[in-house]
Amino acid sequence: MSMSSAMNAGVAGLAANATRLATISDNIANSGTNGYKRMEAEFDSLVLNQHRTSGHYSAGGVRATTKRIIAEDGALITTTHPLDIAIDGRGMLPVTSAVDLDNGFETLPMMMTRTGSFRPDDAGILRTASGLVLLGWPAQSDGTVPVMPRDTMGTLEPVQISPHQTVGDPTTRISMAVTLPAAQTRPDATGDSLPLKIEYFGNLGTSESLDLTFIPDTSVASGMSNTWVMEVRDSASDPASNLVGSYRIVFDDSQANGGSISSVTVLSGGAYDPVAGTLDLQVAGGPLSMVIGAPGGTTGMRQLSASFSPSPISKNGSPVGNLVTVEINEDGFLRATYDTGFVKTLYQIPLVDVPNPDGLLALDAQTYKISPHSGSMFMWDAGDGPTGAIMGHALEASTTDIAQELTHMITTQRAYSSNAKVIQTVDEMLQETTNIKR
Repeated sequence: MSMSSAMNAGVAGLAANATRLATISDNIANSGTNGYKRMEAEFDSLVLNQHRTSGHYSAGGVRATTKRIIAEDGALITTTHPLDIAIDGRGMLPVTSAVDLDNGFETLPMMMTRTGSFRPDDAGILRTASGLVLLGWPAQSDGTVPVMPRDTMGTLEPVQISPHQTVGDPTTRISMAVTLPAAQTRPDATGDSLPLKIEYFGNLGTSESLDLTFIPDTSVASGMSNTWVMEVRDSASDPASNLVGSYRIVFDDSQANGGSISSVTVLSGGAYDPVAGTLDLQVAGGPLSMVIGAPGGTTGMRQLSASFSPSPISKNGSPVGNLVTVEINEDGFLRATYDTGFVKTLYQIPLVDVPNPDGLLALDAQTYKISPHSGSMFMWDAGDGPTGAIMGHALEASTTDIAQELTHMITTQRAYSSNAKVIQTVDEMLQETTNIKR
């Protein structure tokens, strides 16, 4: 009984060490595979005989179990392509199967990966050479991403970028800083109006202009009136009715707030917000907010004893531009840059996290799937909660340590040889037992 159990234990030892050698060979073979997580083999003893006083002992042997160390991060490798994506910290990128997408399946499998070299195919869909499609939340036309469910992939879409994409960014906000000459409001002044043209961009990327006219009030006989009428006209509207707003602006001449706006009276057009200091104009392409300054403020329009001085005017919007590059920032926002300098958010890439990453089910191409051992998934904004930052121009290296694997290979080879020696010894002892009868 004991001799046969010794042989069985030796056989179990051979099988266990063969399993360990298989994990070592897998690790070494994937030492250059980006995103690979190394395998480990653990041995557990098997005890069959608990009766220690019986004088007989049956060897139980050993049992090998394997696990993939997914929670261990690999080193980040810098690359030259902006769509080489890795994660600095915890979390995984949501991906799906390119085969299922190409076959038109409505329900796509949810998979995860730590890194990938994503490139647009002929349809502009970002995928890796191994057939993984990057998933994300699409941004709205204004570049914002709405609130999405975090515990389901139903709202994720394959990231698609047209390589020949053009876009126009309409102007929706203009900040104006103009210094008007106070002397022009004297009763003996010429009363000539002062023109100012401000370019803005329409919904189709067309270049339009707001034509501003500042008309001084010279009706006060005792001195400067400090009052101007500002008329705003839109070049994109019918010239016969292109007045989009007329406003009476009175400036403060007190010691405390001299030169700043005192009050704004709407004669026609959109309303004035004294808190934000903005005019709500309705131009041909839609609403436009013009910042002229709040009463008592130190920015915006001013009136001083100086010459007419239109300071630099800031505005958003741009003409039609061609796509130059697409990059992802550390917060997971995929942004397109155009040759006009306009930057537009296209997608947000969330990071998927589970309570037990080592419990994930490993699939081909360094992908993983939810399992009962991993726990339920949750999608975080990159950098929030337990997740790290998303890195462009980077890939995650394999977690294989060649020196460590070679050391394990030596010990495994010795253990395998020793178990084989046990089997050989038991065979010789059985042979001696057989020889007794002779």
